[in-house]
Amino acid sequence: MTEVALSFPLSQGNPEALSLSQQTAQHLQKYTPSRLPIPIPFLSSPESTELWASYEKLLLSCLRTGDDKGAHMCLEKLIERFGATNERVMGLRGLYQEAVAKDNAALEKILREYDEVLEGDPANTPIMKRRIALLRSLGRITNAIDALVDLLDASPTDIEAWSELADLYLSQGSFSQAEYCLEEVLLVAPNAWNVHARLGEILYMGASNNESSAVRVLAESMRRFCRSIELCDGYLRGYYGLKLSAGRLSKIIHHDPKTFSNSSSTTDNDELPIPSEASVNALHEKATSALAQIVRTADSGQYNKVEVDAVKTLLDQSAQSVTR
Repeated sequence: MTEVALSFPLSQGNPEALSLSQQTAQHLQKYTPSRLPIPIPFLSSPESTELWASYEKLLLSCLRTGDDKGAHMCLEKLIERFGATNERVMGLRGLYQEAVAKDNAALEKILREYDEVLEGDPANTPIMKRRIALLRSLGRITNAIDALVDLLDASPTDIEAWSELADLYLSQGSFSQAEYCLEEVLLVAPNAWNVHARLGEILYMGASNNESSAVRVLAESMRRFCRSIELCDGYLRGYYGLKLSAGRLSKIIHHDPKTFSNSSSTTDNDELPIPSEASVNALHEKATSALAQIVRTADSGQYNKVEVDAVKTLLDQSAQSVTR
């Protein structure tokens, strides 16, 4: 019998998730724990943390692929083993109910159930997070933000919650609040290269709303992208963002040298200096070269096709502007 290869569901592509969900019945049949009234080691099926984690991953993969029956089978196994009042199982059950809900009325009913659970147990973190996700899916962004702030007051090192809050603030155009949230993530996970890149993206977008400090913001955006590349060599999003931010800063230097000069001369003591024009151009050339190399090796399957296509478009646009 073929072993089921289990990886984290959110990192899977659609074909991999579909393949995994199709093996649910086989996996459950093979690893059904013993139901003997008195456990006898040599007669019992093996049970471990990895086994029950595999049930959870199978459940999530089934929900991703629309296999509600398979997801329910996994959920029943978890309830049978840990009980319906286990906090993690309650969160998974809520996720299942949301996935099979037919309309907004059903989702509103689930939301009321979450509220009832939290009235009796305000510290039930999985239900708090499911409630926040449901509020967001119902379009109640302000309520979701308030709920996340309350969650972070109780759990200030929850990087998942900080990341979600950053995303919600960004959806409302609150760039400075989103930046703050991702900086909190980096206090807990300073080597998270994807978070450095995400922060660079938010800074790059925020520079458009603050022309007076655009040079300083773009310089910080460049630094974040550089850090993401330093932590993860060959990181496509890092090089992509570096090319954009360095290219934009280079245009400011070229077309409005007075603004660049003023920004460089008014740097506060606690801020890093603005990079020189030569450094900005060198970083832009480095990013362009790295992206071109990524496109040449795209057939290796290392990079997402959609992202590679975006890189090709960016390089073509850059080449056309140079030609003009």
